Amino acid sequence: MLQSKFSLADVLTLLTALAFSFVCFLGANFSTLGDTEASLVIGYIIALFLWGTAFGAKLLKRATRNFRTCFIFEIILVVLFSGSTLILSIGAFPHYFVVSKQRTEIQSNLIASINQAENMFAAYERYAEDRISLYGDKLRSVVAAKNTNPGEFAAYGFENNSIPNDKQIENKMFVIRADLFLTNYEEMKQVSTTWLADARNIVERWKPIGIVRVVNVVEQNSNDWLNTLVELSEIREKGEQTSDFEYHLSFEDVKERFTTTGNPTWATIGMTVAAYFMMLLSWIISKRSSKTKIGKTKTKGEFDVDY
Repeated sequence: MLQSKFSLADVLTLLTALAFSFVCFLGANFSTLGDTEASLVIGYIIALFLWGTAFGAKLLKRATRNFRTCFIFEIILVVLFSGSTLILSIGAFPHYFVVSKQRTEIQSNLIASINQAENMFAAYERYAEDRISLYGDKLRSVVAAKNTNPGEFAAYGFENNSIPNDKQIENKMFVIRADLFLTNYEEMKQVSTTWLADARNIVERWKPIGIVRVVNVVEQNSNDWLNTLVELSEIREKGEQTSDFEYHLSFEDVKERFTTTGNPTWATIGMTVAAYFMMLLSWIISKRSSKTKIGKTKTKGEFDVDY
């Protein structure tokens, strides 16, 4: 029969197992580049296994009968617990700290990428305003030379009708501005501004779960926005001769920093050892039944008796 009294040491075992598995979850989330669902499963299995083996060993140690069988299974659980902790101590557990050690470099690269995306919209607006200004100057010069160069006057879409030339220029200026700043431009800019601000906050505050999402999509989002801006710039007005919007995006690939494993440090080894003994504390301090001879020094002529 097993005594199942839940003590303060058992609570400490459970809390330590949860904390240890949470760090393993963060490390797995880094190495899988944000596969949070799979990482949660990994963390859950680790927590359940570590707590189950440690708590199970404690219960078997406190057995009040079948001492030999319980002792064998107790040792098996302790060995499984110890081996698993050893494997995790050089794998999932230290990986979070391996990546976090590179925090400054990762933050610097990601902030640079975010700055590029933010500056891209300002650059496009300068491009559009310059293009609008040049187009207005050209329209006025075409109107001024309509008698000497009527072909160019027609090429720019002007018509000799009842509409004054100034009004035609005003209409064309309205059209080019509408073309370069389509109705979805402000919406796209607002969405990007909000996303980039959130991404900057995540990176600067080093939020372990969110930062992987930033790593995964900052390049794709920036390229999507750039492609949209280039498409807007490809629209031409009648007679207009200009170039498309150009903006260079370059990204430092930081994904490798998240997926490359490293060696455990003395700090992570120390944390693992501390966690190991804290999770086994309940087993260590538990006392065996007074009925069993296991763990007791035999006197001369004494026989092993299993009760």
